[in-house]
Amino acid sequence: MKIQSTKLVYFSPTGTTKAVVEGISRGIDAIELERIDLTKPAARLKPLQTGENDLLVVGVPVYMGRVPEVIQEWLQSIKAQNTPSVCIVVYGNRVYDDALLELKDILAADGCIPMAAGAFIGEHSFSSDETPIAADRPDLRDISQAEAFGRKIKEKLDAILSAEEIGDLNVPGEFPYRGETKLWDVDFIAVSSDCNQCQLCAEVCPVGAIHTENSRLIDPEKCITCCACIKNCPQHARAIKNGPVNDASVRLNTLFKEPKQPELFY
Repeated sequence: MKIQSTKLVYFSPTGTTKAVVEGISRGIDAIELERIDLTKPAARLKPLQTGENDLLVVGVPVYMGRVPEVIQEWLQSIKAQNTPSVCIVVYGNRVYDDALLELKDILAADGCIPMAAGAFIGEHSFSSDETPIAADRPDLRDISQAEAFGRKIKEKLDAILSAEEIGDLNVPGEFPYRGETKLWDVDFIAVSSDCNQCQLCAEVCPVGAIHTENSRLIDPEKCITCCACIKNCPQHARAIKNGPVNDASVRLNTLFKEPKQPELFY
């Protein structure tokens, strides 16, 4: 099957999902490549249309076992015409629950034909030096597996004449989906005196939860606890304060030390 354009779609506040999707794209070795980074709010205002000669690779982080609510409306608005698609979820070494099935169902309802899927591991948003959770994942081995996955996808596309030959894709999960799409409404970020108001945190926030003139002001109702502001602060002036998020990081560090490996489906 001849693919004219490969479109990479990802939501990646801390860069882990982007790293996995980029690894897959290197394996696919597409001639024409378009990247659609949904992390910035402005990107989620532009609709996407795809055709039967496109390949759509969609990667999302797992939030509470689900596809993040902040991008669900955009994903559901994709207009596709028998577009071969690859579904990717990235989770913090706990569980991905029904997120992969949910993403597959969303893309199928859009008019895509899911042909492959993968669940990869990325460093958890709550991970820190004190409570590491899948620290430094995806690592070199993960990226190598992502590239090999991309090569396998290319082989499968080369072996068929049209998307109509793609069979049913089965992935783990239950419907109705478990978990909650609504995230915690909690004030959990401590800002130290080292903050010099460089505003990088406001720039990387995917939901505009940080005041653009005073970065100490954070709207907990908008915040999705992605911790992008903490991980990107050049002064290391932001941290998780004592409370439910810190308690969760301790539990995750204690209960999920054994490194999980990517799971791939064709």
